[in-house]
Amino acid sequence: MAKETTRKNPPAPYLSRELSWIDFNFRVLQQAEDAALPPLERLKFAAITASNADEFFMVRVGGLKLLRRQGEERPDPAGLSPAEQLAAIAERMHELVERQHACLQKDIEPALRKGGVRRLRMDELTAAQRRHVEALFADSIFPVVTPVAVDPAGEFPLLAGLGLALYVKLDGTPEEPAPRRALVAVPKNLPRFLALPGEAGFPYVLLEEVVRTHVGQLFPGVAVRECAAFRITRNADLTVREELAGDLMEQMREVLVERKESDCVRLEIEKRASKDAQAFLRAALEVEAADVYAVPGPLDLAAFFRLANLAGTDALKIEPWTPQPVPEAPAAESTFAALKRGNLLLFHPYESYDFVLRWLQEAADDPNVLAIKQVLYRVSDHSPVVAALMRAAERGKHVTALVELKARFDEARNIDWADALARAGAQVIYGVKGYKTHAKVCVVVRREPEGVVRYVHYGTGNYNEKSARIYSDVSFLTAQEDYGADASAFFNALTGYSQLGKFRKLEAAPLGIRPRLLELIGGEAERSRQGEEAGIEAKMNSLADPELIDALGKAAQAGVKIRLNVRGICCLRPGAKGLSENISVVSVVDRYLEHARIFRFRNGGAPLTFIASADWMPRNLDRRIELMVPVEDPAGAEKLAQILETCLADTRQAWTLRPDGTWERRQPDAKRPALRCQEEFQRRAEARVAEAVQRQAPVFEPQRPAEQKKQA
Repeated sequence: MAKETTRKNPPAPYLSRELSWIDFNFRVLQQAEDAALPPLERLKFAAITASNADEFFMVRVGGLKLLRRQGEERPDPAGLSPAEQLAAIAERMHELVERQHACLQKDIEPALRKGGVRRLRMDELTAAQRRHVEALFADSIFPVVTPVAVDPAGEFPLLAGLGLALYVKLDGTPEEPAPRRALVAVPKNLPRFLALPGEAGFPYVLLEEVVRTHVGQLFPGVAVRECAAFRITRNADLTVREELAGDLMEQMREVLVERKESDCVRLEIEKRASKDAQAFLRAALEVEAADVYAVPGPLDLAAFFRLANLAGTDALKIEPWTPQPVPEAPAAESTFAALKRGNLLLFHPYESYDFVLRWLQEAADDPNVLAIKQVLYRVSDHSPVVAALMRAAERGKHVTALVELKARFDEARNIDWADALARAGAQVIYGVKGYKTHAKVCVVVRREPEGVVRYVHYGTGNYNEKSARIYSDVSFLTAQEDYGADASAFFNALTGYSQLGKFRKLEAAPLGIRPRLLELIGGEAERSRQGEEAGIEAKMNSLADPELIDALGKAAQAGVKIRLNVRGICCLRPGAKGLSENISVVSVVDRYLEHARIFRFRNGGAPLTFIASADWMPRNLDRRIELMVPVEDPAGAEKLAQILETCLADTRQAWTLRPDGTWERRQPDAKRPALRCQEEFQRRAEARVAEAVQRQAPVFEPQRPAEQKKQA
């Protein structure tokens, strides 16, 4: 059976958070290494591992380096000090880089070449292609690039984090014979992948290769001794100091500026660069040897994600799965009428997110809608959600948008959206002081013959129609009074001076979710001791909270069977003798990113089922505004139970966490038949629509990609 690389863990009940995240990235990389997948799908997964690594270095490694610099030696729950964590991270990440590029060069690119997607070196170009590239450089690239001399006695030029650059070593002059050095930043506003003429398919050359080939034109009359591509990663673990007085939006703008000048935490440089080039850049950027990554291939592998969607290459891609319409919400019927008839629990992207968009767009235009209140954490560039809110505000509806300015790496976009919403007439709240608002909730207040009715959407994913096509998430929509009253109370607490107190149905972090989870876990332990039916099934992105891990361990020791579906970080050590024998952990990595949070407690035969915006991590439970929502209607609760059971039964794309902290790829056997959970979810969604068509029920048709693009 395929097994993830083995490493020794500290003899503690907890596994390392950082190393667990790296293990997840290795599981993603195995998708890139899977020869059964088409090459562009494999390229996509390779690019995802690189993008994940970029964020990991900016945030986690950057934060650990700050702790080490401050002299912090306290170990994490797994027993590793910041220095020990950094050493272990470096070892694993160097291995990851080698595997990424071995997979790219030995497997993926040869397969792409056969399919017509060919990355060419400059010495492979035909005469016609060389002339094309020379003209392109002269007309479009040369006027943009700017060489910057490096003064040995002066400050090193400021380089953008994650931007490509060229280190250039030049001959000296008769007066100063020592070699001179310069830098050339590769423009971010020019295409990285330059299409070449004269061949079928998509032959291309990388922008940095074109600049390198013509770099002598930037230094006329001076011989170029060496030209090497490199890339730096800066620490992005910078936060606004909310204890200081001042405008939050202005402080966030200052954080964005600080990131451009923060310390370098990683230097990537092409492997063929000389030792002199590496040494010079290391010294100039003050980078440790362990943080230098000599890359045996193109830098910035994350950028190759753009090629995964290349037009005209369907033979190199996986067969698409179409999000299915919602049979309970006919196209000719108002979304409000559908929700008055009953609650809707949707599982995206198998069931289309378009119903949520249609509901918001209808609310913006409906003269009976009085108010819309919504939390926006991460939205798309051309967000139809924000467009609907702006249109509603312009039409005189009372619109309140809590735009979380502290959503990391989306700060600039959220600042722009907050400005646009305010100009449209919406009341905009810039988050809650001291916390990130990560809850996913929207309430629409509508005047109806029987009085005012509140329609609410609670979700596990962001209001982003693009990520809703590649993340698996749950939406719960309802017109029930208790859920509406809770939504109003929640927004009043965020926008006013009241506390996140007791709700009718909901639990909210930072005050309520952890105590409620501990109560639920403890309740299962007590039922098991009393001989009643007890058990826990939970699905989440990450499990790292020591208090909850301890509670799960105690429940397991009391005989509670605990089955966890944890996509990424898992600090709980399952199956350990005398500690967690009754706990199993599985991780599913497939075409969609597993993102839903679903928790189910057997409760003596009367199961309690919840969805949540929060993972079981200290940051979610202590430092964020989050929501946990009970799903009580039998159909919705049963649907969530089926989702959990199907994910836990996967034998095609699932990995099992072993007591020693390693991950083992599951395989079908006599006890566990072949099952791929994501494929099964798509089949079920299609079957529901087919049954509705057979009954001749009107079905809401989701927008096709062309219509979505036109609308955006």
